[in-house]
Amino acid sequence: MIERTFVMIKPDAVVRGLIGEIISRIEKKGLKIVGMKMIHLSREEAEKLYSIHKDKPFFNDLINFITSAPVVVMAVEGESAVSVMRKMIGPTDSKEAPPGTIRGDFSCSKSMNIIHASDSLESANRELSIFFKEFLKYSRTDEKFVF
Repeated sequence: MIERTFVMIKPDAVVRGLIGEIISRIEKKGLKIVGMKMIHLSREEAEKLYSIHKDKPFFNDLINFITSAPVVVMAVEGESAVSVMRKMIGPTDSKEAPPGTIRGDFSCSKSMNIIHASDSLESANRELSIFFKEFLKYSRTDEKFVF
């Protein structure tokens, strides 16, 4: 099933110059980027995005980190996009993320873990609505060869 999911390249990846590498992996997997922008999250946007963590002890540190430098927010579309992206990024804790995953290859710690991707279609829809009002429509050449 074709799905749309939310992906964010976090400040640690941006300041380390990993944007291109991460986008390349997403595209090479056959997923389509149908919305993308580099922004500096406001505290309000960050708190809305991470509202599910508001009662957790790490919430303020998370908000301070995610607003510390620019991020790249993306709407990514493709077959089972939510689960495919979650497998591509690997577990949150870099010590548990296997080589070959984005976090396994680039993450430095549990808190500086390079990338965020929605964990469900419900989360994807909520997160996408914070940053995107519409999505681009186009066909990738490899879509013509899907059976």
